[in-house]
Amino acid sequence: QVQLVESGGGLVQPGGSLRLSCATSGFTLRHHAIGWFRQAPGKGREEVSCIISSDDNTYYTDSVKGRFTISRDYAKNTVYLQMNSLRPEDTAVYYCATVSFLNRSWHGGCQPYEYEYWGQGTQVTVSS
Repeated sequence: QVQLVESGGGLVQPGGSLRLSCATSGFTLRHHAIGWFRQAPGKGREEVSCIISSDDNTYYTDSVKGRFTISRDYAKNTVYLQMNSLRPEDTAVYYCATVSFLNRSWHGGCQPYEYEYWGQGTQVTVSS
């Protein structure tokens, strides 16, 4: 049974940092694409960053390039999102999601519709 459990969200001032964690179980992490997505109040779910290959090629949406870093620890079966220089517009619920590289719904990208399994989300609020 695939499980994804996010943690690390919270309230932070603009310019601050947070590290989100996604603890995974029930699948082989190396055989899956995995990413972070977010949903702000009144908006649709959008991609933030994904690991899209078994050798850890990454994707970042333009608004977070240079500020966020995605990584995964195979020994701990955990995926991280290091978020620096946070802005009020980064405020959202952040979700971890994954899909097998063999799943026909996955086309090699970082679009929410491509991802099959989702965590429950963790709230990130950037405010002074």
